[in-house]
Amino acid sequence: MAAGIDDIEIYIPRLYIDAEDFAKARGLDPVKLQKGLGVSQMAMVDSNQDPAILAANACLKIMQKNKLSPEDIGRLYVSTESAFDESKAMNSYVIGMLEQVYGQGAFEHCGGIETKFACVSGSYALYDNTNWIRAGEAEGKYALVVVSDIAKYDMGSSGEMTQGAGAVVMLLNDEPRLLAFDPKVTATSIKDEYDFYRPFGKETPIVHGQYSNMLYMIQVRKALESYKKKIVSSGLIKMEPGETILDHMDYINMHLPYSNMGKKALAYLVRHEWRQLPRWKRILSEIGVDEPIPKDPRGTIESVLGDQEFMTKDHEFTKLFTKTQEYQEVYESKLSSSLIASSMIGNLYTASLYLGFRSSLEYEFQKGIDLEGKRIGFGSYGSGSSAMVFSGVVQPEYKEIVKNMNLVAELEDRHRLTLEEYEMLHENKLSPEKSMLHSKKEFVLVDVKTETESRGERRYSFNE
Repeated sequence: MAAGIDDIEIYIPRLYIDAEDFAKARGLDPVKLQKGLGVSQMAMVDSNQDPAILAANACLKIMQKNKLSPEDIGRLYVSTESAFDESKAMNSYVIGMLEQVYGQGAFEHCGGIETKFACVSGSYALYDNTNWIRAGEAEGKYALVVVSDIAKYDMGSSGEMTQGAGAVVMLLNDEPRLLAFDPKVTATSIKDEYDFYRPFGKETPIVHGQYSNMLYMIQVRKALESYKKKIVSSGLIKMEPGETILDHMDYINMHLPYSNMGKKALAYLVRHEWRQLPRWKRILSEIGVDEPIPKDPRGTIESVLGDQEFMTKDHEFTKLFTKTQEYQEVYESKLSSSLIASSMIGNLYTASLYLGFRSSLEYEFQKGIDLEGKRIGFGSYGSGSSAMVFSGVVQPEYKEIVKNMNLVAELEDRHRLTLEEYEMLHENKLSPEKSMLHSKKEFVLVDVKTETESRGERRYSFNE
């Protein structure tokens, strides 16, 4: 039985801070910021919004667009690392909000949970619900998988330049119009790590940036190795001598904590895949230098990061490598379109990979490229740490979905925050009733109770 994504929608809050304004206020070079991170704008939530709000508004959009009733939905999963309750799952908050529109008890039949494993959790939720459909348990109903997050970092930290907020919701069924997932090839890699984490009671994460970036690339590479074995043994792909598995992916979507991290991750994977192939000799000849080797043969992350001479040489080698014609062809054809949305919205944690997928579909379609039958690979990563690599094939009906995508139009009604407004929101100095914008036909946060017996209870409303 087929299973995959029938439709996809996004919900992005209407507040944003411009990276140029932000850079000037923090004494940074705006050009270097844009060049180094690929960030031009960062979406911000209003004081009457939280991750459940973003998720509920995304779900409402996709249900109304497809004229679905609650009876059509069998499962609703929410994946987030911005949870505000250690017991009550975020999907229950979302269902409560949706029932304000569809009626009390309308979703009581709908199963689901909140999933957590940093930014990879949405991929695990997709995998779980895809298998639910393939097992025949859906009985004609859809699954909703929504990834929703607020990426927030301490003021003055390096992470502050990579914030963002939003939700992406995917509608899954057994006759997907958009993308059918390849069966039995999903591969994972997991390891106990402290590269990025958020202890109880802390609103912002603790980040070991360089370590986390390298761990991300290593874990995805390991998952890719496992994926390669699975998809070749399954017979879905036949590898010819001199080929890599990446040659058989028409598009590659990577986890995007910031836009340019996708470029770094792709370069790392391509280097790894090409290193043992005849084409590598041509690459080295074009670059004019040999690939550097770390002094410590163990090659641990700690030893590599501590080898400053190697890190400098490797950085320069990577720059030269990414300028080669052969790599540029891979980057432009397989990845570049997926980075556009991220540069305008920022980091969405669990949703960043799927925002990239949505971006790739829209902007490749605008180029006039026929996407039918194209295989799309996904490199998903969550700190802590786990990676997942999987793939799917674009379906014949995809144009029904993609032809109406218009990210610029969806983002045109946004309010550009001043630095003062941004800092007030960041430091939670505004209550829900003092929100900066008034929303119509959307869910909003009304109140968070502080009384001992009801502390933390949240009240939501649908604004007509």
